Amino acid sequence: MDKKDVMSILKEENVKYLRLQFTDIMGVNKNVEVPVSQFEKALDGQILFDGSSIEGFARIEESDMLLMPDLDSFVVFPWAENYGKVARVVCDIYHPDGKQFEGCPRSVLKRVVEEAKKMGFVMNVGPEAEFFLFERGPRGEATLVTHDAGGYFDLAPIDKGEEARRSIVDTLICLGFEVEAAHHEVAPGQHEIDFKYGEAVKTADNIATFRFVVKKVAHDFDLHATFMPKPVFGINGSGMHAHQSLFRGEKNAFHDPKGTYSLSRIAFNYIAGLLKHVRGFTAITNPLVNSYKRLVPGYEAPTHVAWSQRNRSPLCRIPEGRGKSTRAEVRSPDPSANPYLAFAVMLASGLDGIKNDLIPVEPVSRNIYELSMRERRRLKISALPGNLNEALDFMDKDPLIRETLHDHIYLHFLSAKRKEWNEYIAQVHDWELGRYLTIY
Repeated sequence: MDKKDVMSILKEENVKYLRLQFTDIMGVNKNVEVPVSQFEKALDGQILFDGSSIEGFARIEESDMLLMPDLDSFVVFPWAENYGKVARVVCDIYHPDGKQFEGCPRSVLKRVVEEAKKMGFVMNVGPEAEFFLFERGPRGEATLVTHDAGGYFDLAPIDKGEEARRSIVDTLICLGFEVEAAHHEVAPGQHEIDFKYGEAVKTADNIATFRFVVKKVAHDFDLHATFMPKPVFGINGSGMHAHQSLFRGEKNAFHDPKGTYSLSRIAFNYIAGLLKHVRGFTAITNPLVNSYKRLVPGYEAPTHVAWSQRNRSPLCRIPEGRGKSTRAEVRSPDPSANPYLAFAVMLASGLDGIKNDLIPVEPVSRNIYELSMRERRRLKISALPGNLNEALDFMDKDPLIRETLHDHIYLHFLSAKRKEWNEYIAQVHDWELGRYLTIY
């Protein structure tokens, strides 16, 4: 699309406001909204905002930032507000002098995608983002109460959760998503909506839009949607499995009908790169203190670094499909991750495996949770970080992650997450009070 196309649609649809959307370093959706009188200026990339107001973006003395719209991301939201229709366009962030802002997460992914392109590859990603729907309290506050007692793929009488999920799907389809499936997940109140794989940057844009739509539609149903990885103890947490592959034109570079398991050497290289760097990028794909409450045995989330074919207990799995469907499913990421940074570090890791012709250890066919420590050592299976602090330590030791993110994002992310961890460990939690208060 070009500016003329977008302006024509804005006029035809009688759009009253245009949202210039971007994400901060932590992956939280942000936007600057402009009225009709500023549409042309916005589409020309002339809207400034105060970057010093966004954590990790800019210092006060260099605060002005430009929002440069990607016109191909333009959509009109299908719901009508009292004040008229609203449209959205995803933006990259630039300095006023026209230089790309080094703290823009979308630009980080675009840079790695360009590196892959120079090697002859296009990365495709198919995410599986899970979320919970909870009741709201009498003042509209979020609760952990759900009316839903369903489990995996369960059918139930029509209820708020089911209706809300269908409304989310309808909204996504109106926004151009190709939704492949929607279903109830394992835990009460937990849902999953899968949309078709696509090129990495567009898919990251879609995840950002998906999270906004889920929360907005849930609110319309008087529910609270959360992508928090583990909101409730004792039940499964929410993951964001990332199915990824490399294409050369129309051909899937991971597929080789004559190769072992019908996988190409490129596929083995890519898997080896993921396994080599996963502990270094886990802080990016699992960025919250709470993320590591999900990565524990017994709840289907991976805890160890290994790969397999059908076996779902390792970190990386190769699903059954071959040909164009050949892909590697990385099962550790969760939906709180910044999708641009998560895809960037995973792609960079896979490309590193290709550049250095890395070959992974043999796949694991047994349930990793049932292996002894000695068996894991023999199979060269290491553990994922057990908490955010460990993940940050691994990140700090992996030069590829710093090289991928560049210093601005890398250092701000590391600093903010160290602070988050220190605040967490200084707190006195309910578990401690229940365990120790009356005994000691």
